Amino acid sequence: MMRALTVLLALSCGVAFADQTASAPKDGARVASPVKVVFGLKGMGVAPAGIKFDNTGHHHLLVDTAVPSDLTQPLPVTDNIRHFGKGQTETTLDLPPGKHTLQLLFADATHTPFTPNVVSRRSPSP
Repeated sequence: MMRALTVLLALSCGVAFADQTASAPKDGARVASPVKVVFGLKGMGVAPAGIKFDNTGHHHLLVDTAVPSDLTQPLPVTDNIRHFGKGQTETTLDLPPGKHTLQLLFADATHTPFTPNVVSRRSPSP
């Protein structure tokens, strides 16, 4: 069975902050792979990498990893830092059995996170 995890990032009054909501699965829920992950964004725009507009960027999904320590540099491409540089707003993950964490990080046209950072809460909390 496929479940949707909705992750919401928000921007308000010109100050970036993150707010994550999960409609399903809830923290600690057991789900079968594949898991559909839907990204939400409020107050900013989504565009493919390389497209430069103010307050516009694209999603990066951190799977089973912490936010990188240096957010002044472009995010690397790894199995744990997944880039959605075509402007995608959802994905389906095939994850092996076990506990996993998910977190969204929003970045600009060059894959560099915004300052202040637009990052969701890590779900589920480790």
